Amino acid sequence: MAESMKGLHRSVRCGEVTGDMIGKTLTLMGWTQKRRNLGSLIFVDLRDRSGIMQILFDETKIGAEGMARAGSIRSEYVLAVTGVVQKRGGAVNEKLKTGTMELCATSLRILSESETPPFPVEENSQTKEELRLKNRTLDLRRPDIQRNLMVKSRVAQLSREFMAKEGFLEIETPMLGKSTPEGARDYLVPSRIYPGSFFALPQSPQLYKQLLMVAGYDRYFQLARCFRDEDLRADRQPEFTQMDMELSFVDIDDVIDVNERLLQFLWKEVLDVEIPVPFPRMKWIDAMNRYGSDKPDLRFGMELTDLSEVVKDCGFGVFSDCVRNGGYVRCITVKGQAEMPRKKIDALTEFVRGYGMKGLAYIQLKEGGTKCSFAKFMQPEEIDAIVAAAGGEPGDLILIGADRFKLVSETMGALRCHLARQLDLIDRSRFEFLWIVEFPQFEWSEEENRFQAMHHPFTMPMEEDLQWLDPAADLSKVRAKAYDIVLNGAEIGGGSVRIHQSDVQEKMFECLGFTKEQAADQFSFLLNAFRYGVPPHAGLAYGLDRVVMMMLGLDSIRDVIAFPKVKDSSDLMTQAPGQVARKQLDELGILIRKEEQHPEEAIREADD
Repeated sequence: MAESMKGLHRSVRCGEVTGDMIGKTLTLMGWTQKRRNLGSLIFVDLRDRSGIMQILFDETKIGAEGMARAGSIRSEYVLAVTGVVQKRGGAVNEKLKTGTMELCATSLRILSESETPPFPVEENSQTKEELRLKNRTLDLRRPDIQRNLMVKSRVAQLSREFMAKEGFLEIETPMLGKSTPEGARDYLVPSRIYPGSFFALPQSPQLYKQLLMVAGYDRYFQLARCFRDEDLRADRQPEFTQMDMELSFVDIDDVIDVNERLLQFLWKEVLDVEIPVPFPRMKWIDAMNRYGSDKPDLRFGMELTDLSEVVKDCGFGVFSDCVRNGGYVRCITVKGQAEMPRKKIDALTEFVRGYGMKGLAYIQLKEGGTKCSFAKFMQPEEIDAIVAAAGGEPGDLILIGADRFKLVSETMGALRCHLARQLDLIDRSRFEFLWIVEFPQFEWSEEENRFQAMHHPFTMPMEEDLQWLDPAADLSKVRAKAYDIVLNGAEIGGGSVRIHQSDVQEKMFECLGFTKEQAADQFSFLLNAFRYGVPPHAGLAYGLDRVVMMMLGLDSIRDVIAFPKVKDSSDLMTQAPGQVARKQLDELGILIRKEEQHPEEAIREADD
C-alpha cells in the first residue's frame, strides 16, 4: 500500500551523493531499478534522473518489519529511504558515480507501487520503438533519454545567457496567426467567433520578427514553437522548437559572426569541445557540383566529378545524348572497391533508381584489367579519359550517373553518403561546420509550373543580381543573400538578409506571380508597417532539437523530444489526432464530408 511523504524531505538526488557525505544520514527518493535479495541482506538500486545509488537493507539496522517490506519491492516501485551513507562492503561499481558507496537504510516508505513494466527501463533499449512510444512516460525514465533532455535544457539555458549578453531581447510572438502561402502546409485552427475563418499555427515567427525590427527592437531572440504539416523524416517533426533571432543594421558577416561565436560557446560549455572559427563558406553551386548536396558532409572525401565535357561526344548515347539535351554526367570514385561484387553494385543501382535516376554505370579498375559496364559502346581511349578525369587508380570503383542537373547531383550526392555509411568512412568524433551561401533566389516548381521562392518571399537578392529580378528575365540567375549553417551533412539552421526596400519587395511578389491585390490581401500588415521606415535587417533560426541531436551524435530527433510524433504525425501515447464531439464541430461551423469521414462508429457524440 502506498504511503505518504509526510515529515520527509529529500536530502539530495541519488547520483549526487559524494564521498564527503559518508557517515551522514540522508533521505533519498526515486524508482527501483532492480532488487537483489540475499536473505539476510537486500540490495536495491535506487534511480532518479541524476543516477543510481545502491541501498542496503540489513535486518540489524532496519528491523524485521522493514526487511519484510523491502522484500516486497519490485521494479519501478517509488521509494523514500532514510539511512547512513557508508563505503560499500562488497564489490565497487566503477561505472557509477556513486559506485564506491551505499546507503544503509534505517527506514523505508513505499510511496507508490508499480505493475510489471511492458519493457525494462534501461539504456540503449532494444525494445521496438512503437511499444516504447506508446508507453513514453516509462521510456522517458531511461537514463540515456534523460541525459539527452538535460543536454537540451542546458543548450536552451546557455543560449539565453549568450544572447542576453549580446544585447538580444527575448520577445514572444503569437501562436495564432494568419495563413500565408509560399511555404510548407499550415496547421489550421478554426475560429468559433468568425465561422469559416481560420488561424494558422506558425511555421516560423518570420513576419513577426521582421515587424519587431521595424518597431525598433534591433535584436530579437526567442525559443519558438513552430508547426509544419509536412511528411516526417528521422530529423523532422510536425512541431518543433526554433532558436530564432533577428538583427537590425547588419549584413551577412554580422549575422555569421554572432552565430559562430554562439556555436563555439555551446560546444565548449556542453561538450568541452573546442570549435575553431571562422567556419568555411561554400557557394551553393559549388556544394552541388562537389557534393551533390546543399548540406554536404565534410567528414569524408569521395567528391563528385563532372564528366560532361569528357563524354559529350563519346560513343555511349546515354552519356552524349544527356549532355546534348542539357543534362550532366557525374561520377564518384570509391577507393579500393574495384572488387565489389556485382550483387552489391546492382543494389546501388536500385538505390539511385529510388531517387528517380534510370540507372548507374560503372568502371572497375581491377588488378587483372578494367571492367566497364558500357565498354562495348566506347573506344578504349574514351574510357581512359573518364578514368583520368575521375582520378581513378588501380583498385578503384567508378560509379557514373547521367540526368538533369538537380536529379543527377542530388542522387549521386545521396549515393556518396550511402556508400560512406556502408564502408564506415565517417569519423563520428568530428564536428565539421560549414556555411552554404549564395543560394538561388528561386526554384522551379513542376507541380505549380512556376518559380517559387527557395527560402521565402522576404529574402533579399544579391545586389548585383537585382537586374534579373523581373518576371520577363531569367529568374534562375538571381542569387539570394541567404545562408545555411551545416554540420556533418545536416542543415541545423538557416537565414537570410531580408528585403527592406518596398520597390524590391513589390518586384519579388511580382516574380512569384502575386498581383498587387493578392500581395496586399496576404501581407497587408507587413506592407503597411514597411511604409514607416524599415531598417536593413537579417536573421537566422536553428532547429533546437536538430542541434542537440547532432551534438549528441544521435540518429533520430525523437530521442531529444519528450513527446514526439511518429511518421504519420500521430502521437502513439495519447492517440492524437482523434475525433471530437459533434457539438464542437457545430460550434465551429464545420461539416465533415462523408467521403472523408471516419467510420461512423468512430465519431464520438457529446453527452449533454
